[in-house]
Amino acid sequence: MKTFTKILKYVFLPLLIVIVAVLLYISLGFGKLDFKDDFTVTEDYSALYPDSYESARDNFRTLSADLHATYTDVQYFPLWVSSETDSDLTIDICYIPAQGDSLNLLIMSSGVHGVEGYVGHAAQQLFLENYLSDEFLQNTGVLLLHAVNPFGFKYTRRVTENNVDMNRNSPSTPDLYETRNEGYSQVYDLINPQKEVRIGSLENRFFFVKAINEIRKASLPVLRQAVLQGQYTYPEGLYFGGHKPEPQIEMLEPVIVQITQPYNRIMILDLHTGYGERGKLHLFPNPMEDEERRKLESMFDGFDIDWGDTDDFYTVTGDFAGFVGSLNPGKEFYPMVFEYGTLNSQTTMGSLKSIHIMILENQGHQHGFASAKDSMRVKADLLEMYFPESENWRNFSMQQTRDVFDVVLPRFTMQDY
Repeated sequence: MKTFTKILKYVFLPLLIVIVAVLLYISLGFGKLDFKDDFTVTEDYSALYPDSYESARDNFRTLSADLHATYTDVQYFPLWVSSETDSDLTIDICYIPAQGDSLNLLIMSSGVHGVEGYVGHAAQQLFLENYLSDEFLQNTGVLLLHAVNPFGFKYTRRVTENNVDMNRNSPSTPDLYETRNEGYSQVYDLINPQKEVRIGSLENRFFFVKAINEIRKASLPVLRQAVLQGQYTYPEGLYFGGHKPEPQIEMLEPVIVQITQPYNRIMILDLHTGYGERGKLHLFPNPMEDEERRKLESMFDGFDIDWGDTDDFYTVTGDFAGFVGSLNPGKEFYPMVFEYGTLNSQTTMGSLKSIHIMILENQGHQHGFASAKDSMRVKADLLEMYFPESENWRNFSMQQTRDVFDVVLPRFTMQDY
């Protein structure tokens, strides 16, 4: 008995204390969104960033009016998005046709995931103020799609009013909504809790323990793929792709078809935030034929392109850039997603933080919050995940955007490139 007591006192008790201390340390670290950004920046781009959906839209309309007064045949028009709660939601379109030979078309889309529209707007404004010119338009037209998901932009959600992820809802093939994500149902209970959000609960504080257990069963890439691919079964669940095209898709399709019709060479830059290494502009293309891949790599020579063959990558169904490509069969089509990393989601801890924030936001939307404080905390974390408050991060993101634009846009407009 004495021996057992000694073992308990000198072995198991200290071990238990260490385990509890480690869990508490990880729990506290897991709950923080604290980064000490020290990226080297040479210019202040803060004026490019709006402080709301309304200010972004007003600014885009002002820029479009200026373009209409400067260039021939510029088209600006809003697409009004129906809503049960808000009568003032629009996707804003600005099309500047090529002023000379219509060889190329550059499309830039922002706010497909609504809350990501802040950074998307900044990149579009950066382009208009620094790259659009008579020379650029000699053989290249420009189509700007602003706030593709205005509800999410306005109300700090990633999804639409119908809880649909538009980057899983855009049909490149007619059978998209029949897609079955078999892995999703296996993690459904983990990522879709059926109760109100209480930030301080043990369940939330030690979410990472449950998640690690799921990783133990499979692996982080398998878990990430199951969660993020998109699913078409659970309307209340995360990453729901819908049962049919969202109204925004139905409205945009004829517009895109009409405007792209004269052009045989098209590049779309679809602007996103959230995934990847903090402060890094990631470049994600869609799969393509060997010849087009070679040309895209040549246009982006000097920059890292992630073709989806790394362990920390995941694939999605129903992406918006692929949808635009499906409307232009037989043409040279170059899709590129700009993804501005925020929470180091390429790491295990960063990935779990990102997923947990999404879980809490959707859980609160579906089942409510225990308090107003809980609601405000979750909304703040979601906004921080997609639009970091750090001025250094914001400036560095646009600096990298400019680095890419400086090199890639002239290459795209070259007739023999």
